[in-house]
Amino acid sequence: MGTQVPDNQKPDVPEEISVADRRKKEIDDWLPITSSRNAKWWYSAFHNVTAMVGAGVLSLPYAMANLGWGPGTVILVLSWTITLYTLWQMVEMHEMVPGKRFDRYHELGQHAFGEKLGLYIVVPQQLICEVGVDIVYMVTGGKSLQKIHKLVCKDCAPIKLTYFIMIFASVHFVLSHLPNFNSISGVSLAAAVMSLSYSTIAWTASVHKGVQPDVEYGYKASKTSGTVFNFFSALGDVAFAYAGHNVVLEIQATIPSKPGKPSKGPMWKGVVVAYIVVALCYFPVALIGYYMFGNKVEDNILISLEKPTWLIVAANMFVVIHVIGSYQIYAIPVFDMLETLLVKKLHFRPSRKLRFISRNIYVAFTMFVGICFPFFGGLLGFFGGFAFAPTTYFLPCIIWLAIYKPKRFSLSWITNWICIILGFLLMILSPIGGLRTIILNAKGYEFFS
Repeated sequence: MGTQVPDNQKPDVPEEISVADRRKKEIDDWLPITSSRNAKWWYSAFHNVTAMVGAGVLSLPYAMANLGWGPGTVILVLSWTITLYTLWQMVEMHEMVPGKRFDRYHELGQHAFGEKLGLYIVVPQQLICEVGVDIVYMVTGGKSLQKIHKLVCKDCAPIKLTYFIMIFASVHFVLSHLPNFNSISGVSLAAAVMSLSYSTIAWTASVHKGVQPDVEYGYKASKTSGTVFNFFSALGDVAFAYAGHNVVLEIQATIPSKPGKPSKGPMWKGVVVAYIVVALCYFPVALIGYYMFGNKVEDNILISLEKPTWLIVAANMFVVIHVIGSYQIYAIPVFDMLETLLVKKLHFRPSRKLRFISRNIYVAFTMFVGICFPFFGGLLGFFGGFAFAPTTYFLPCIIWLAIYKPKRFSLSWITNWICIILGFLLMILSPIGGLRTIILNAKGYEFFS
């Protein structure tokens, strides 16, 4: 029989572990992604619509004009199908390890590629997408407010875009202090409804205006090189219309998961509803807008419509409300990374003060960059190619192949490789078009315009 160890000499390792666990739980309960896990499936539907449908939907008819009927329709449908497939993969992989949830995109990357490499692959791309989109939305919000001011008050002295961006940013200095995804669900729902509203205005007003008498469907550029570059640029416009993958795991992290009832069920239900809404927004605007105006369509279909003024003002107001919600959806994962860094690496104490300062600095940063570079949308076409295409089109497929290792030449293996090849081509070709657009427009670029 072994000798009994007195209580005061027993190792107290479990106690230490429980202290560490308690500290980890405290931090997780404070961080925006993991603090609230009681979302319903319809939260995932409107969060995904808000994340996916950008004001870029209004430029889809212009993209169609540069792609032409055949290639344009094929690329629209192909993008919709591929991104739905890669989104399904991410939803499936969220809980593929029993008892563990990959709440963030980079956690999934770390599981597939290793602790360090996973971070280096995913985080820079995710940050370019999320911070880039937030800066573009600062400019978009400001420009839409400026358009409303011009239309409503035709005799007023013009006000610089800088001030409108500041007005738009002021909303975010307040909204950014909502702690997590579930607390912005009301804002997100309003944004999702607005995206469907202004898309519907865009195509119904086009139908009302009718096919223009001098309509032409040929390519606009006089030279072949111009046509090819415009094609590449439009390819990027269509591809970046589907950029919601950067926040999908973070949205799924808010849905409760129980044994026998994983979060993927309600999440997938929400994603399917979101994708139906996305199709209702994208396809009618792109196809009807191009059919009515042909290759003379403006890069924002609302400009082509011009009248009635009240309807265009309403559509621009809807864009502003939608962009407010979208900004928050993309900002929350950035806040989560920022706060994780401050609390876990730099050992700050989780507090309201820390959150208040860090989030205000982020909003001020995106506002400042938007004011300095109001032409940032053109830059995103270039940089976005390197980040949007991988995170949306082929990174989920590479992770799937690395983890599940499907049999060579099986259906899963072939499908993933097709997505990887198409996504890679997109990553190479769309920045070429984006770079040319920047070079052509650089003469007209103005800082602090």
